[in-house]
Amino acid sequence: MTGKASGVEVGRTANGGGEPERGAGKAGRLVPIGEAAERAGVSARTLRWYEELGLLVPSGHSSGGARRYDDDDVARIIHIRELQSLLGFDLGEIRDILRGEDDLAGLRLEYRSRADRARRHEILLEASVINDKLRSVVASKQERLEAMLAILEEKHQRYERLLAEQEADQEAPPEG
Repeated sequence: MTGKASGVEVGRTANGGGEPERGAGKAGRLVPIGEAAERAGVSARTLRWYEELGLLVPSGHSSGGARRYDDDDVARIIHIRELQSLLGFDLGEIRDILRGEDDLAGLRLEYRSRADRARRHEILLEASVINDKLRSVVASKQERLEAMLAILEEKHQRYERLLAEQEADQEAPPEG
């Protein structure tokens, strides 16, 4: 399936599982782990860790078994970093998000592949359930961020009030 990252198709299988579908619409040349890591702004060790966690599967391997990555893999790595650094998701949450995105992409492929009317209806129902789960994850993060922002706003207003009181005290003529 494939997922979406900033409007770029990324990801894995069209078979509903977690294993990559080799040669399924993969574009571009395969590059060694170091080059893929450099292009994505991470270390090779990070890519190995992502693979161990099930976040990333290299598109291929050399005859000697070395990992090889294509443009879709690099886009997926960048998407993982965005979810982690910009949105603050942990790697477990990211794994769940990527699985949902991969599942949606697989359903999208099936929907477009001449499925009959009944199956297309089932696909849309499945996609709605998955999308609702993803929306729930994001909404939960958004609620936590809004709560944190509200606390910071309260502190800001308190600091402003205290500063205004302090300035008023300094401007008042001395008693006596």
